[in-house]
Amino acid sequence: MDLGTANTLIYVKNEGIVLDEPSVVAIDKRTEQPIAVGFEAKRMYGRTPENIVAVRPMKDGVIAKFDVTKKMITYFLSKVYRRKRLIPPRIIVCIPSGITQVEKKAVIDSARQAGTRKVFLIEEPMAAAVGAGLSIEKPSASMVVDIGGGTTEAAVIALSATVYQESLRVAGDGMDEAIVNYIKREHKLVIGSYEAENIKIKIGSAAPLKEAATFTARGKDLVTGVPRAVVVNDGEIREALKDSVKAIVDVINRALGRTSSELAADIYDKGVMITGGGALLRGLDKLIAAETGLRVHRADDPLRSVVMGSGKVLDHFKLLKKICVT
Repeated sequence: MDLGTANTLIYVKNEGIVLDEPSVVAIDKRTEQPIAVGFEAKRMYGRTPENIVAVRPMKDGVIAKFDVTKKMITYFLSKVYRRKRLIPPRIIVCIPSGITQVEKKAVIDSARQAGTRKVFLIEEPMAAAVGAGLSIEKPSASMVVDIGGGTTEAAVIALSATVYQESLRVAGDGMDEAIVNYIKREHKLVIGSYEAENIKIKIGSAAPLKEAATFTARGKDLVTGVPRAVVVNDGEIREALKDSVKAIVDVINRALGRTSSELAADIYDKGVMITGGGALLRGLDKLIAAETGLRVHRADDPLRSVVMGSGKVLDHFKLLKKICVT
């Protein structure tokens, strides 16, 4: 299970990816029970009556609302295992590399209370490296940068171990928030996080585009409170995202600066692998290459690299024992 800030994905052995839904839960405040989870709950986000609240229980890659997360995991597991085996499943959960022991325990407790019999934790950059096809068991180093919804994970890996890692709580959600703030400041328009995400997907970029692009952003006028729309262009969104992009480039440069000369030579030969939804930002690979002087590769399926990596580990128990953190 890739228990992500934005999306939760589940891979079942011999079946592949069987679930890919938003990490959103709609709760009835009167009963404290979920009335919708995943896609259905995401459609309610920001549109619910007073007695219903749609929440994202994960923040910055970790559990922010324990009870809601437990209910979300229970729902997803029951959806996957409906009409299947009676024995509770063993589960691998992917976690950010920088979380605390308390946060790790919260993940384990949530998974156990959701009905699993054994929980393994592996760090997201390790799973992403496996999912992207990097040879983590060899002595030569590989570098992976996983840009998710809540965190950016940079790691240098060799001999099935992490030589250096850093977790940065700037990623896809931070980019969306930057777009919200920019449009509010420059256009006096208040937009929602999902509108900001749509703008990022449609015209967001880290480097200038070959052809200019525009998007009609819809929201609420900051002064009058009435619905309004403004047209924003790719240059404005690039300006809104520049601090987030710079933070990602900086964490990569820090990782490169803190590795040994031998590991640096390996990374120079192989380049840097970027994964996660943030890797889909147009021009990000080219910008990182220009700033670091290294070749930058984007995973074939960056959104699913983490869960695909955990799925591959299911078939290699010896590798799981080497890389699991608990």
